[in-house]
Amino acid sequence: MDIPIPSKVHYHQKARELELEYPNGQRFLLSVEYLRVFSPSAEVRGHGPDTAVLQVGKKDVGLQNITQAGNYALKLHFDDGHDTGLYSWDYLYALAINHDTNWADYLRRLDEAGASREPQTIQFKQL
Repeated sequence: MDIPIPSKVHYHQKARELELEYPNGQRFLLSVEYLRVFSPSAEVRGHGPDTAVLQVGKKDVGLQNITQAGNYALKLHFDDGHDTGLYSWDYLYALAINHDTNWADYLRRLDEAGASREPQTIQFKQL
């Protein structure tokens, strides 16, 4: 199966959501927090399933910039300084269609770790 490439990518800054619209009419809204905690970077995913790092305190994260990487991916520049990892079209589509399962698993792992989505420190954002 060919992974669809979005025909439209739009960042809704106030809602902190990335909108992906596909030629077949599918449309997904993914929170920046969701994209951040499921970053494809080695910093988050590790170098294997046992080395993944649970991301905590990312509830208020936003995007500073979005750049395209060739014809195959997006690079998301988060306002918490994280900007490694490329979100390939197939990875973004997988995140979109598996959102509910992924998010429930993330919340379960947070609970098991006694961790929170809430930031641990005061967040300073440049105006």
